[in-house]
Amino acid sequence: MYSAILLVEIRDLIYTGTQPNVAMVHHSGSIQSFKQQKGMHTSISEILKEKSLKLSRRSLPCLVQSQTHPINLSHFLSVPLSPEPKPEAEGLSQSISTSCSLLPPQTAEDSNDCFVEESEASTCETRADESFLLKKPVTRAKLEARINSLKGKNPVDSSGLFFRDGKKRIDYILVYKKSSPQVEKRCTFEKNLRAEGLMLEKEPSLTNNDIMFVKVHTPWDVLCKYAEQMNIRMPFRKKCYFTDWKSKNLGSRFHLRCRQIKSWLPRNPMKLDKEALPDLEETDCYTAPFSRARMHHFTINNRETFFSNSTRSRIVHHVLQRTKYEDGKSKMGISRLLGNNTYEAAFPPHEGGYKSRHPIKTHGAQNHRHLLYERWARWGMWYKYQPLDLIRRYFGEKIGLYFAWLGWYTGMLIPAALVGVFVFLYGLFTMDSSQVSKEICEANTTIMCPMCEKNCEPWILSDSCVYAKVTHLFDNGGTVFFAIFMAIWATVFLEFWKRRRAELTYDWDLIDWEEEEEELRPQFEAKYSRVERVNPISGKPEPFQPFTDKLSRLMVSVSGIFFMISLVLTAVFAVVVFRLIAMEKFASFNWNFVKKNWQFATSGTGVCINFMIIMSLNVVYEKVAYLLTNLEHPRTESVWENSFALKMFLFQFVNLNSSTFYIAFFLGRFAGRPGKYNKLFNRWRLEECHPSGCLIDLCLQMGVIMFFKQIWNNFMELGYPLLQNWWSRRKMKKGGSGGQNVENKAQLPQWDKDWNLQPMNAHGLVDEYLEMVLQFGFTTIFVAAFPLAPLLALLNNIIEIRLDAYKFVTQWRRPMPSRATDIGIWHGILEGIGVLAVITNAFVIAITSDYIPRFVYAFKYGPCVDKGYRHEKCLRGYMNSSLSVFDMWELKNSSHVQSRYCRYRDYRAPPWSPVPYEFTLQFWHVLAARLAFIIVFEHLVFGIKSFIAYLIPDMPKSLCDRMRREKYLMQEMMYEAELEHLQKERKKNGRRYHHEWP
Repeated sequence: MYSAILLVEIRDLIYTGTQPNVAMVHHSGSIQSFKQQKGMHTSISEILKEKSLKLSRRSLPCLVQSQTHPINLSHFLSVPLSPEPKPEAEGLSQSISTSCSLLPPQTAEDSNDCFVEESEASTCETRADESFLLKKPVTRAKLEARINSLKGKNPVDSSGLFFRDGKKRIDYILVYKKSSPQVEKRCTFEKNLRAEGLMLEKEPSLTNNDIMFVKVHTPWDVLCKYAEQMNIRMPFRKKCYFTDWKSKNLGSRFHLRCRQIKSWLPRNPMKLDKEALPDLEETDCYTAPFSRARMHHFTINNRETFFSNSTRSRIVHHVLQRTKYEDGKSKMGISRLLGNNTYEAAFPPHEGGYKSRHPIKTHGAQNHRHLLYERWARWGMWYKYQPLDLIRRYFGEKIGLYFAWLGWYTGMLIPAALVGVFVFLYGLFTMDSSQVSKEICEANTTIMCPMCEKNCEPWILSDSCVYAKVTHLFDNGGTVFFAIFMAIWATVFLEFWKRRRAELTYDWDLIDWEEEEEELRPQFEAKYSRVERVNPISGKPEPFQPFTDKLSRLMVSVSGIFFMISLVLTAVFAVVVFRLIAMEKFASFNWNFVKKNWQFATSGTGVCINFMIIMSLNVVYEKVAYLLTNLEHPRTESVWENSFALKMFLFQFVNLNSSTFYIAFFLGRFAGRPGKYNKLFNRWRLEECHPSGCLIDLCLQMGVIMFFKQIWNNFMELGYPLLQNWWSRRKMKKGGSGGQNVENKAQLPQWDKDWNLQPMNAHGLVDEYLEMVLQFGFTTIFVAAFPLAPLLALLNNIIEIRLDAYKFVTQWRRPMPSRATDIGIWHGILEGIGVLAVITNAFVIAITSDYIPRFVYAFKYGPCVDKGYRHEKCLRGYMNSSLSVFDMWELKNSSHVQSRYCRYRDYRAPPWSPVPYEFTLQFWHVLAARLAFIIVFEHLVFGIKSFIAYLIPDMPKSLCDRMRREKYLMQEMMYEAELEHLQKERKKNGRRYHHEWP
């Protein structure tokens, strides 16, 4: 049987009339011969004509590339672990396929190219002609691979990270269904991938007979070609230079003494142990855009590890997005093939399992995924700093920046949480000594007006003693200070994040990186393919959206946004009606406990119902945001993502905060007075505030929504993927998908394990950023009413970081590593929230809290008017001053009441006044003081914010000095590198050479 297959392969090879091609130059060959083969310049005059390299520092080690792996990791990535032989019948069955039977008749050679599951070597360059369908001969490498796989000489690597030969690393995985009708597109696409130089190998799924995996490997020459096209920066060949020259050469004795004292102090427990993480050791080195003509400049000690796995995946994704599957301008790209169900999924594989039988301290990490799990995603590492460099190497710069921002935000919450706790403790310790609380608790003879007009009776003010004391916890003298502190904190957070981002972009080599020109979305091309315009950047014609069409769609989208906002306001109105009905019911409740605490009962039930409405509407808003964003037909994916993110933020922000704004600024403001209450639909009396103020209602609203929303979000982020993956494993064990009954998950290859994981969200990091930005709004906008909000946010974020880490490492497929220099549109949204926070906190302190009325009473009407100082004794008599009098005999059917007069919260004249129930002079004094406070507070805080933003530069001075230092060192490095290379060439050719520049 082996002989027959060997004869068929030899016959095909003879019929092609070609010789086996060499795919790349081996290490044994000299650089000179390599340059001659590639047609590179060999003289220094020709080299000087080339474009100069722009170098920068890179955090990746510039020494031996294999050292970037953890202990035993390079060995793990180059040698198959516990190989497992492939059955002979399986190998034969894979070589026979009928999936391309719909194609026109082809030669045996082309047919084998479509269906064969073995790897194929390729030396073809990019397509030179307009034909998108290229034919390739069968190579000797393919022939040897087929024979070896059948004889069992190179069995399949059990880890699932390599081809069957155990040498070619898998850089990307494509998944399709055998029953898919898009056979011709898939075969053409795979044929063109081989023409681009990629190697493909197919493997059936062990869990589902209808699933087929296409493993993609990128040879060295293809990596070099596309790394040069994509301007990927790689470590420079020359030795590392010490760039922190100021601290080394100009360091004073003071700095040396500080370092000595620091060495005596105990080690920071939050820092990662570098001995257990050799992969995190950084060395300063320089990088430059990769160039095959200047390959001798780069450190290439190991071709297998010179390009990291994330870089290889980026290169493969670049090729996949630009390979055609049909004849046409827009008939290319893996994204379109995923959209039309030609392929089910496309993803880079994880680097093996995330768990090991042996401890990491003694046996080292098996791979980067295992290292990330042990030193980042595990719950026991909650107090440790994040290994940002390792996150960036594994998941890419975009995800690395998200976790860097999340970690920075969490760290900045620590001082805010501490100050908030101090403000809360101040209110707790002064609760019993508060003059306002004392007067309410001692008001045993003060009769308050009924809360409803039918079944309610007058009540005693002292019954709300507990309510008054709880209000003092959040409405005290520290409220104004904390509001100013949080406004300044938001500015400091954003300004220092800019500096942190600048350092990260420098360390991650993103300073000179420019985003590539994005491809058009398939929906945009399909819609506007008839109208074309020349792209000013690429100079090629592309579909164009007319301005009138764009404006009309934008107007429809804006109308949809306003409609959804009106729906939110309708839901808030429904909650208000419920509160009015519940207030009457609880105030006339038969149970005395509920009747005494009707305020808590009304607010608590209203908040819970509001929370359920919020979470229900969020599901509707996401679908509406998708619909409106697709209706606009954005040109590129980044424009689509920004538009979708903005809509989601507007929808959820209004949905989450509309009821909070109602309680803060409208509750109790339009209730009227006894005998002349304002009623909703002439039936329900509007709700009024407690005599101690409305701030406790706002505090309860924020606390309940923030607490329950964070619990729900954490469950949906981790609990839902865990349930889905558990269900997938359960189906695998039962063999419900038509595959084999797999009892042990460890038997599955890595591509099968990754396929059974959940894919990353379709809109990327939008949900992750949205959750944190909404939390940032809750933490800053109404923080004057709830000083414990930063503490709740801090505790949630400590859990959130590990939840997201666990989800990315263990529950999700590995996302495509992508690059980014900042957090995108979210930075502008955060700055807008910071401005809104100043305004809302000013209004909360002036209108919602009782700070201004107490301030006016102490300095104008209290017992300390002429004494010039203010303390709690100056508020003596404040409660009596803030309550007005009403004659209950003016009401119908009120002759049975025991007391004629009752009190209510307002500044109105008594009934025996010449102008009864008119506003008093104290009301106008309080109103003027409130308006003045808003103006002074806003101008003061905005001035401080602007001054702080001016003082803090976006880039640290030390970083600017390092960059200027490197520009100087670059010239010397280039001179030395070219001179050394020229001297070697002259010495090899037997010519005389001099040490000076020729």
